[in-house]
Amino acid sequence: MILEQAILDVAPERAAEFLSALTQALPLISATPGFHGLEVRSCLETPGRYLLLVRWQTLEDHTVGFRQSERYQRWRALLHGFYRPMPLVEHYGEPVVTA
Repeated sequence: MILEQAILDVAPERAAEFLSALTQALPLISATPGFHGLEVRSCLETPGRYLLLVRWQTLEDHTVGFRQSERYQRWRALLHGFYRPMPLVEHYGEPVVTA
C-alpha cells in the first residue's frame, strides 16, 4: 500500500468554497482503480492548511491511473486554483516502524 501526502494551503477566507469543491471532486479520485481511501485533516495551528492523505495500491495507480486520466483534469480544474503555493506531493511506502 502506498500513502500519498500533500500539505494544502488555502486562503482561510476561501476554506468553505474549497471544501465544497473538494466534496465535488471526491468521486473523480475514488473512481480510480487502485484507490483505497482518502482523508483530509485541517491544521490546528494554521488556518487554511490541510493535510491530504490518499491510500493507493501502487504508485502507478496514482501517477498513471489517476494523473493521466480525464478525471484528473476535472480534479485539477476544481481544486488547483485554491492552493497557494502549489503543494509538494510525496509518496510513502510501507511503515518501517510502528507502535
